[in-house]
Amino acid sequence: MHSELVPLAKNKQMKSIIFFNNKGGVGKTTTVYHVAWMLSELGIKTIAVDLDPQSNLTSMFLTPDRLEDVYENDLPITILDSINPVVSGDPYLPVHIENINENLGLILGNLSLSVFEDKLSDAWLKSLGGDSYSFRLTSIFNTIFKEAANKFNAEILLIDVGPNLGAINRAVTISSDYIVMPVASDLFSLQGIKNLGQTLVKWKKDWNQRLEQKPAKVSFEIPTNNALPIGYIVMQYSAKESRPVKSYLKWANRIPSVFAEYVLGISTQIQSVEEDSHCISLLKHYRSLAPMSMESHKPIFLLKPSDGAIGAHVYAVQRSYQEFEALTNSILARC
Repeated sequence: MHSELVPLAKNKQMKSIIFFNNKGGVGKTTTVYHVAWMLSELGIKTIAVDLDPQSNLTSMFLTPDRLEDVYENDLPITILDSINPVVSGDPYLPVHIENINENLGLILGNLSLSVFEDKLSDAWLKSLGGDSYSFRLTSIFNTIFKEAANKFNAEILLIDVGPNLGAINRAVTISSDYIVMPVASDLFSLQGIKNLGQTLVKWKKDWNQRLEQKPAKVSFEIPTNNALPIGYIVMQYSAKESRPVKSYLKWANRIPSVFAEYVLGISTQIQSVEEDSHCISLLKHYRSLAPMSMESHKPIFLLKPSDGAIGAHVYAVQRSYQEFEALTNSILARC
């Protein structure tokens, strides 16, 4: 087995933020996409990391021609192409970063990433015995994050993962600095918060047990699992007084107590999501702008008249810029 020393990021202030919820369909990937673009707008060098095997984040960033070029021709530039050598016991292969613009890079996803789950599950078990290879495999995302940040001189890594509690998300979480939970206002999203909160506690306890068994000398950095939940984002929010919205608020206003109890381990008397300090943002649903954004491969707040944003859409674009700027600054402040 080969191993190698990956240097720490030159920028010690680099922060990795995972967007994670056990419940799918809450707008997680779209939020990562827009926050990444806004960070680049603010002049902050950022890498978006697609670790959801569905690879939707990659398809949002890349044009159809580029997608076909990469995946039809099987170009060795996805996240899996840096993982596979380590799985085989070979030296780590530096990850490819797709340049979206001067301040924004992308680590491409791969639909075959899901086959890595079994390897990680096996490594998680064997690391309890202090097996060096198992620690190396479990630490692979930490290695990728640090090396990519060095190469791109990134200050922020935004990480998109699938809506599950599997081995990949566990390995990613213990290698991240902060956790943001995008949530919807429904019963199943509340259940997702509960599941994730309880799982985070278990993962931390289990990894701390493994850290007691870590090898004395390794040539790679083992993550410490200090991931801190910094809050949640309520998606598709509306404050209009109507029957559908009252039903919406019924579930939305239960989020503060559920998040506090199951994620933070505290109790709260807050009765309204709008008053909760752990609520990072209440994001509106920009229904008419979403198709334009997908078609033009740019965030809704950068849409132009040439993209179809005319008439009332112009105001909506301006408003969305303000909202995503406020959301992004709130995330930065919490980190």
